[in-house]
Amino acid sequence: MATWSAPGKVFLFGEHAVVYGKPGIAMAIKQRVQVTVRRCRFAQRPNSPYIAECLKFLDVKASVYVRSQLPSASGLGSSAAVTVATLFAINDEFQLGYNKEEVTGFAHEVEKATQNGRASATDTYVSAYGGMVLIRGEEKRRLIPPENFSIVIGNTQIPHHTAELVRKVAEFRKSSPAVANPIFDAIGAIAMEAMHNFDNPKELGVLMNRNQSLLEALGVGHPALTRMNEAAKNAGAFGSKLSGAGGGGCVWAVCPRSARNRVMNAFESCDGKPIPTAIDMEGVRKEADY
Repeated sequence: MATWSAPGKVFLFGEHAVVYGKPGIAMAIKQRVQVTVRRCRFAQRPNSPYIAECLKFLDVKASVYVRSQLPSASGLGSSAAVTVATLFAINDEFQLGYNKEEVTGFAHEVEKATQNGRASATDTYVSAYGGMVLIRGEEKRRLIPPENFSIVIGNTQIPHHTAELVRKVAEFRKSSPAVANPIFDAIGAIAMEAMHNFDNPKELGVLMNRNQSLLEALGVGHPALTRMNEAAKNAGAFGSKLSGAGGGGCVWAVCPRSARNRVMNAFESCDGKPIPTAIDMEGVRKEADY
């Protein structure tokens, strides 16, 4: 058997617009998904559509065991981490010989197949390589993380369905391109401006709040997200926005360290769950087999 793990992520800027070639920025976080793959002659169909697609994509029969530190359907990249870790474990267990770049590409194909053709390479790339990454079309650029970059994640504990939200935005774009496309352009412009302001948390907060408003205009907001974002700002955060597809899931806030505990308490006051974390620079890795 083979065991691999991959980190989750916070989508900092560019959600939904990145699917249409606009720039997006994401950061790997310390929480991980660990996957063990064991070859077998007969295997039951997994409950996870992502794992099922991984087995189908590489045409293998295996038993797959998952241990996760990430809440599912929360915008923290749990599906991408499962996909990446599963594919690397399959590649290892069956000695298929694919390199890291190839397996990472497979992960994107699996996510696209599972999400009806609409999936950004951002989540899977960040999960595989770690760090902070700019995605723009086919370009993937590692960014130098800022020093003393303090963020707090809050989970609304309301699950969302990424594929459904991506489909919803695609339908909006199809029915109202004159409205949707300028929103995507604005989200992309904010992502590029944010790239130059990670050392300026106050300005970054302004950009986060603008990005959140644009995501709400796309129809992927939720009352629980609004409550948590406002509570975070009232507690001293410079800015707060959703992470991922929206419709529930998580928010992240940037704040001075002196306000970190207040922001975490604010998330709890909204029936949310604060998640302490830090940037993960390692990405996917092989683990000891049990």
